[in-house]
Amino acid sequence: MSHNLSMKVALVTGASSGIGEATALKLANAGYTVYGAARRVERMAHLADAGIRPIRMDVTDDASMQEGVAKIIAEAGRIDVLVNNAGYGSYGALEDVPMDEARYQFEVNVFGAARLTQLVLPHMRARRAGRIVNITSMGGKIHTPLGAWYHATKFALEAISDCLRLEVRPFGIDVIVIEPGGIRSEWAGIAADKVRAVSSESAYAPQGNAVADSLAADSTQRRSSPPELIGRTVTKAVTARNPRTRYAVGYGAKPMIFLRGVLPDRTFDAFVRRATGVPSN
Repeated sequence: MSHNLSMKVALVTGASSGIGEATALKLANAGYTVYGAARRVERMAHLADAGIRPIRMDVTDDASMQEGVAKIIAEAGRIDVLVNNAGYGSYGALEDVPMDEARYQFEVNVFGAARLTQLVLPHMRARRAGRIVNITSMGGKIHTPLGAWYHATKFALEAISDCLRLEVRPFGIDVIVIEPGGIRSEWAGIAADKVRAVSSESAYAPQGNAVADSLAADSTQRRSSPPELIGRTVTKAVTARNPRTRYAVGYGAKPMIFLRGVLPDRTFDAFVRRATGVPSN
């Protein structure tokens, strides 16, 4: 198959909704050939109508990721941008969350991104160019009640990104972290359902119900930014000559990260408890 080697190619995971969908559309509008990856291809029919190439991929299935990358290379001949966006929030008290769920949270949010990066890097190194964008969260810099496993994955992806940035620089590859704040998407509703499922009737019920209510509120327009903001930021980062290493964008991201850096631990704890409505005793 002949390849259009002048057109840059992007792979975006979690593209069926929210940040992934918005990012895929923004990159396509910027002139990229975009492959939108998700488990449910049927949810991306509207993206296909916009010129995006849907691809079935499960970031917890190694064969699925290998097949997806091979398909893109066979069709397009290159991968210039990888956006590791697939992820979800598993909330609940540490004591309540089953270890299988904790491991799955890491499989989706960390190991899937790391493995897909492994698969894409040889092709980027061969061209001595590329951009890897990891969608972490302001949750990779702060902590909130009942979010231990989710925050652990985002802290981990931040660390992986920093180490990877050092490793791949000699090959002309950039690693960029996007740290969204509150974004209008399915994420907060799913996280609210998770915490209700495990901690709404346990010893942590007062905290669980408060956190679930706070997350549900975050899923509304009142306390969130549109996912298109992240799509624009990703596009800005991958098209910049010298991109920043981090972009904190979206509702609350910059002020929350700033406060975490300047407040003592217990003062920040008290602030977050008040913000989420969690009782202190």
